[in-house]
Amino acid sequence: MELKFRVAARVAKPVHEVFEAVADPKQLSEYFTTGGAKGRLETGATVTWDFHDFPGAFPVHVVEVVPNQRIVLRWQANEGEAPNVEGGELTDADYETTVTMNFKSLDDGRTLVEIAEEGWRFNQGALGASYGNCQGWSQMLCALKAWLEHGINLREGMYK
Repeated sequence: MELKFRVAARVAKPVHEVFEAVADPKQLSEYFTTGGAKGRLETGATVTWDFHDFPGAFPVHVVEVVPNQRIVLRWQANEGEAPNVEGGELTDADYETTVTMNFKSLDDGRTLVEIAEEGWRFNQGALGASYGNCQGWSQMLCALKAWLEHGINLREGMYK
C-alpha cells in the first residue's frame, strides 16, 4: 500500500492568475504561508516557507515548473501527528515527499487546481503526517479561493 492523496478545488479566476498566486512568494504569503514565503517557484530553485502553526522556515525544493500548468515540489517528510492535534508532534524523517500541483483552465473561465502528495513510508507515523498534510493542502485551496475571489485571508489569526 502506498500513502498518497489528492485534493482539488475550482477557483473562479483565469489559470494565469491562479498559477501566479501560488508561484509568487508575495502573493503566497498573503493567504497561505502565515510566516512568509521567500523565493519564486521556478525549476531548480530552493525556496523557504514559514507557517505560524509549524514555526521555523523550511526549504522547499522546486523540481519542475511549467507555467500555468504544473508545479512539482519536494520537501522534508515528517512522521508523527500534527502539532495542532492534542498531544501530537511531528519529527523530521530522513526522506522527502513529492507534491504535484496541476492547474487546468476550464471552459467556464474557472481554474481547476489539483494537489497531490506522495512518497511517505508505510508506517503509523507517516500515516499521521500524511493526514496532516492533506488537511494543510485542503486549507491552502480554500484560502487560495477565498483570497483570489473575495480578498479574504482565511488563515489570518488562525494560528498566532
